[in-house]
Amino acid sequence: MSQDFRIDKDSLGEIRVPIDAYYGPFTMRAKMQYQITKLPPHRNFIKSFVMIKKAAAITNKELRVLPTDVADAIIQSCDEILDGKLSQEFVIETLNSGASTAFNMNCNEVIANRSLEIMGFSKGQYDRVSPNDHVNMSQSSNDTSPTAIHLATIMNCMELSKSLDVLIESLEKKSKEFNEDIKIGRTHLMDAIPVTLGHEFSAYALAITKCKNLIDKSLEELYYVALGGTAVGTGANTPKGYQDLVVSNLAKISGFPLKPSKNLFFSLQSKLEVTNCSSAIKNLALELSKISNDIRLMASGPMAGFAEITIPAVHAGSSIMPGKVNPSLSESLNMICFVVIGNDLSVSLAAQAGQFELNVMLGGMVKSVLDSTDMLTNFLPIFSKNMIDGIQANKAKLQSYVQKSPVLVTLLNPIIGYLKAAEVYKEALSSNRNIREIVLERELMTAEQFDEVMSREKLIS
Repeated sequence: MSQDFRIDKDSLGEIRVPIDAYYGPFTMRAKMQYQITKLPPHRNFIKSFVMIKKAAAITNKELRVLPTDVADAIIQSCDEILDGKLSQEFVIETLNSGASTAFNMNCNEVIANRSLEIMGFSKGQYDRVSPNDHVNMSQSSNDTSPTAIHLATIMNCMELSKSLDVLIESLEKKSKEFNEDIKIGRTHLMDAIPVTLGHEFSAYALAITKCKNLIDKSLEELYYVALGGTAVGTGANTPKGYQDLVVSNLAKISGFPLKPSKNLFFSLQSKLEVTNCSSAIKNLALELSKISNDIRLMASGPMAGFAEITIPAVHAGSSIMPGKVNPSLSESLNMICFVVIGNDLSVSLAAQAGQFELNVMLGGMVKSVLDSTDMLTNFLPIFSKNMIDGIQANKAKLQSYVQKSPVLVTLLNPIIGYLKAAEVYKEALSSNRNIREIVLERELMTAEQFDEVMSREKLIS
């Protein structure tokens, strides 16, 4: 044996493994195949699998099908990994083989070899602690992977929820701050009757709140897990009472109110709960993108655009035009949202690509969901602090638009009628005069009547 390698053996035969590696032969073969992003697996995907392995070891020990010394070593190994040790030993990407079998075995081998050390044996002595027979006892990739997807998605969505709270708070503050700032509303990108800038931001805050609630609601279905179904949902090779007990143990370890699947065949075949959650995340991206678009339009200018708001400069806007301030953070959020929407399509395609007793496209699904939630979780607090919190109303510009816009003639409809109001509108545009002058000149209303109709209360009632 080479000084730098040991010889491990699996069902395909012997293979050289780095002597200090905690992973084994299956992982060694797999890591040569799955060079896709060349990024490490997601931290919450690792955590989810290791919690499952710990729960299984505890359950198998309690049901007396796993020797106590082996179970205790496996449990200790899992605890060490959950504490942050051996993270470099998880070398299979989140997107890997069908049903994430390669990643499941990466976990099994790392835990087995660490357990061997704890028990005083050398790495690779799989007759003492086997990745398959002991660490993977009462399990299959086909039930551990769907369960891990649920756990990792729950963890990531809970992290996202905190970032959404920050954004909602920022939007609500701006809603109150801009409550008195009347502006021309817009429909079809054309002038419409007035609203306040605060009205618009209140709508943004409510939209994100609703999105957050829908994501939280989707987690309720993810609490039902497939663990205990093993290969096809029949629970083959599990001891009596295993399913309920292992899910109960996993709930204690994870801190989530997990429940056994009501139908294990469904939980292995269908990924409805994941697509439901992914769809809720996509809907959040749609609302965020709309808000970003509005901000970019309102900030456009400063001379040839709307210029209704000013935005903070986070860096120079141009490498050639001095003094330019761009809505860079809104642009970045738009791009993030486009990727999130694309990721949801990937999840949708993966969900319909399962056949019969198993959906094998699990790695692609979990990577898409975790990537989407990571991007939003990381960026939204920055967007909240460095964009939303720094927005200021351009009060002079808002007021000038309201005063000049002939669309205010709409408010005169109940008094002078639609047709006469349309005539006033057209004359105001063609003559570049305001509607007050034209209405008084035509003696359609008195000055007192006009001013009453155009009072602040009437403008935004």
